[in-house]
This record gives sequence, structure tokens and C-alpha cells, in this order.
Amino acid sequence: MDSHEKGYFTEANSIEVVTGRNEKATSERVKFAMEVITRKLHEAVKEIEPTQQEWLTAILFLTQTGHLCDEWRQEFILLSDVLGVSMLVDAINHRKPSGATESTVLGPFHVASAPVLEMGANICLDQKGEPMLVRGRVLDMDGKPIANATLDVWQANDEGFYDVQQRGIQPDFNLRGVFRTQADGHYWFRAVKPKFYPIPDDGTVGKLLGLLGRHPYRPAHLHFIVKAEGFAALTTHVFDPDDKYIHSDAVFGVKKSLMVHFARVGDPVRIEASQFSEPFWEVEYDFVLTNA
Repeated sequence: MDSHEKGYFTEANSIEVVTGRNEKATSERVKFAMEVITRKLHEAVKEIEPTQQEWLTAILFLTQTGHLCDEWRQEFILLSDVLGVSMLVDAINHRKPSGATESTVLGPFHVASAPVLEMGANICLDQKGEPMLVRGRVLDMDGKPIANATLDVWQANDEGFYDVQQRGIQPDFNLRGVFRTQADGHYWFRAVKPKFYPIPDDGTVGKLLGLLGRHPYRPAHLHFIVKAEGFAALTTHVFDPDDKYIHSDAVFGVKKSLMVHFARVGDPVRIEASQFSEPFWEVEYDFVLTNA
């Protein structure tokens, strides 16, 4: 028996026997990760003591989750989201100094080829929903404006759907756009007030949420990817703090610093100046980037 072989498998020594077989791993990182995963998994099985039928059910759950994955849907990412793992990985990889805008999950509905638009453009192409003005600045950690920063923006419509979920119903690239900040770091564009919506819950993840007594909803939000030369890219959301699901986001993406007041504007002068024909909602938020 080689030195890395730990003898025969028993309930008591299961972790040592399995991880011992990995001694000749060609990747130290993979070896370390599998040692941790194996230890935690064996500890969970020993604590839960599942029946063989229960374990088979778990395996079939993962099998069915894989079968639901295609180019438009990634059920495993959804599973990672609802278990809080996606947000934990994001938090570990994007630790921010005090004052910097916090990140949150990308989500499954980003489209890389969104059009570059003129500042002030309306990203709502079908003119459905309550009009909204979004504005603010992109700043560095010293509060200085960042010129020529890009803001990749996308959101759900007032019914809670993204354009890619309603092909043939919503116009392509509805409620999407890329903007570049002005010399003073300012940005502004027109949109519609977003609404809460459910994550896809017709698959294995939805069934799991039902068993756990959890709802599938995300509170209303706007997505942003903010980039500028010399600065770390930022992927984040801006949330409506008055949304009914703000304290129970299905994917744990809400952070207090990302909540911003949605103000109702009815002043006729402001309405005309903002290029609307009716009262609108206004959101103002400054993004603070860290150095790369």
C-alpha cells in the first residue's frame, strides 16, 4: 500500500480514505478544493443520515437541474443564487473599501451587445410603463468625477419581464443601453419604473423553494455594469427600498447601500425639461469606483 493510501473505507475514516487518494493530484488548487468539499459533504451525510432513496432523490434532483440548462437558461446558476452561494462568491471576490459602491450578482439576463446610446436617451422602446429619469455621477474614491466611464444598463419592464424573456412581444434591446459619462462624470437617461418579478420557478429550483416555504421574487431594481480605464469594473443593482420584497430577495442580492429613493415628480417645468409628457419617477445615484 502506498503511503497516500489510508486503508479500507469505513464510516469512521471515510474522509481520510477518500482525500488520501488525491495525494498525486496535478493541481494543488483542485486538490485543496476537493479536500474541503469532500470533508464538508461527508460531514453533512453523517449528520443527515439520508436513506438510500433520499440520496437517490438528491441525485435525480441534480440530474434534472442539469437537463434544464441550455443557452437561455442556467438552472445551476439559479440554484447557486437561491442558496446564497452566488452572493457569497461575489462578496469574497469584490471586497470594497468604505465609501466604494458595493457589487451584487450579475443575474441571468445581461446581453453583451446592447447599443451605445446618446446621453439622455430613452431605453424604453415600447413606451409602456410609468416613465422614469435615472441620473447621477461616476466618481473615484476621492470624489472626483470620472469622464468617459461606461454604464451598461438593463432592467425588467413594468410587468417584471426582460426583453429576452418575451421575444416577439418586447422589441429587441428594450430597456437596455450603454452610456458614457460626460467630462463632469454625470450620466442621465430615461426608462420606466421597474417592478418586482419572480426568478424562473417552473423547474427544480422552484420546487425546492416551494418545499422550503420560500417565494421566488426579486424586488424592483436596475442593473448596472460600470467601467472606466484604470478602475475596477463594478457590477451592481439599484433597488427600490419601498418594494414589498426588499427584505426577502430570493437571491440575497439586496444591500442597504444600494437602496435609493424613487421620487415622484409632478412639476410641469421639470416634466418638460426631462422630455416627458406626464409626471415621472426620478432616481439619483452616484457610483464610486475603486482603482484597478
